[in-house]
Amino acid sequence: MNEQLQPLKKPARTGKAGRSGTQDDIVYAHIFEAILEQRLAPGTKLSEEALGEIFGVSRTIIRRALSRLAHESVVLLRPNRGAVVASPTVEEARQVFFSRRMVERAITELAVQHATADQLNELRQMVREERDSFSRGDRGAGIRLSGEFHLKLAEAAGNAPLVSFQRSLVSQTSLIIAQYESGNRSHCSYDEHMQLIDAIEARDAEQAVSLMMHHMDHIDSKLNLDEESASDDLHAVFSHLLQSKKRVSSKG
Repeated sequence: MNEQLQPLKKPARTGKAGRSGTQDDIVYAHIFEAILEQRLAPGTKLSEEALGEIFGVSRTIIRRALSRLAHESVVLLRPNRGAVVASPTVEEARQVFFSRRMVERAITELAVQHATADQLNELRQMVREERDSFSRGDRGAGIRLSGEFHLKLAEAAGNAPLVSFQRSLVSQTSLIIAQYESGNRSHCSYDEHMQLIDAIEARDAEQAVSLMMHHMDHIDSKLNLDEESASDDLHAVFSHLLQSKKRVSSKG
């Protein structure tokens, strides 16, 4: 049944897993891409049996792929209850974005020093593909390419540990956006990405870092991280009515 498993039709640019490699790599890459494209919503149950049937592989292979994703904090492995796509809390979302800012600053500074002309050209091509995806209404592909831009930029920085850390942060960010984005869902990250490439090519570290921080501010501004904005607790939602009833009862 292993012959059913095929590489991604449009290989992810995030490493060998999207192009070739073991069955574990390919399963991992498909699920990772689905998370980046926000096709897998936070809290989605990841049935080993269903995934095994979809990819035509054993549950052992599925478990290994899910374990890798759990290591990157985008999948939660629950003892005796199976795996689910992670649902970051408000506090976890804030911590991820704080970490993203620190990592993006370091990556940008290093990219100014180390990015080659070929790498910058590849980044520009990714931005064009991102823009085209949003223009034709393929929001999922546009979001994925936006995330992959940041991973490719990390590669251009020339620091392997940062690439690994950034991979986890980018995928977690995609989940956070899916869970907490509010208001206008339009995206203009491709314009900001192109300006950032220009600053890196000019070897202007101060301008490049400033643009990156502005870009992160833009992403952050689209999120509703007000812990009191919504709740699935009926008592919490209607607490004002309960309090009013109590006051009336006490007076009576």
